[in-house]
Amino acid sequence: MIVRCPVCGEKRLLSQAIGVCGRCLREDPAAAKPFVEAARRRSRRIFGLPETPPQDPQGLPCTLCVHGCRIPENGTGFCGLPPRSRESARLSWYYDPLPTNCVASFVCPGGTGAGYPRFARKPGPEYGYQNLAVFYEACSFDCLYCQNWHYRVDGPRREPSGPETLVEAVKPSVSCICFFGGDPTPQLPHALSAAEGALRRYPGQILRICFETNGSMNSNLLERALELSLRTGGVIKFDLKAWTPSVHYALTGAENSRTLANFLRVAQEFRARPEVPLLVASVLLVPGYVDAEEVQGIANFIANVNPAIPLSLLAFYPNCLMDDLPCTSWAHMGRCILVAKEAGLKNVHIGNRHLLWRGDYEEGACG
Repeated sequence: MIVRCPVCGEKRLLSQAIGVCGRCLREDPAAAKPFVEAARRRSRRIFGLPETPPQDPQGLPCTLCVHGCRIPENGTGFCGLPPRSRESARLSWYYDPLPTNCVASFVCPGGTGAGYPRFARKPGPEYGYQNLAVFYEACSFDCLYCQNWHYRVDGPRREPSGPETLVEAVKPSVSCICFFGGDPTPQLPHALSAAEGALRRYPGQILRICFETNGSMNSNLLERALELSLRTGGVIKFDLKAWTPSVHYALTGAENSRTLANFLRVAQEFRARPEVPLLVASVLLVPGYVDAEEVQGIANFIANVNPAIPLSLLAFYPNCLMDDLPCTSWAHMGRCILVAKEAGLKNVHIGNRHLLWRGDYEEGACG
């Protein structure tokens, strides 16, 4: 909505879930910080989650993600999971007919036939085949606009299960497994075990291993995921939430340095398998917050690594605590496409086109 920002005093497009505009987050983060911290605490309380990553000196250390929690007895980590055996996970799964609405469908084998016949069942879209879509019901981030927040209030859809359950779910019509969520990071050991088990069980079957993630996992887990995706023709999809650290933190409750470092690591292997892009970046264009300036920073970062890395710019839909913002406009998308291409990126894609609307935001607002 267009309201007066309490920091700069100007009328801007901002969400009450954050309380300040995107420009102030970027240009005056110290003044914006009290509003951001209040928003963060409010979000965590609503979902019954720890307000900050727990650091109990006597707690059980967790090294799975960027937060490095020390979880107290009978407590949970920032992700909402208690210390638990890595042999079971909170998740659900379903069979998604190919080609899907996957972030990488515009370049992946399932959507295009890229890598046929080594990595794809057909020279074009894999109609008649399926993706085993595995949704992990926890996340290392706390995005205020989360599109999948319902799992936090609805509870687990299934009983926690071991990786062998997913191995059993693979059938001849499945040509890829995509781990997403939430985010796979808090339960990544489970995903890796399931993927490795499925590949052992079906050694002659095309079975691509893909991850859609915020990229906050520790480096050892990333290396295992990287090896699996590279070997099988899978794609690792990094959701880059924002470029400016203060904007990123306001939106997600987490810093982005680990994500960017992990992105760079995967990008180092991009040329090792040219027939199928190993790495795809996506950016959700949140009106008022993730604007052309944020996309410019991300696009320059990617282009400096390898301008051939595909980028998908996704239209925003109001959801969760940021349901007071409009969908992304075509004008907003157009500005972001322009800066991405000016940065030198060779493959810029528009996602969620059906959400885009003609026109632009009022009062010269950010976006």
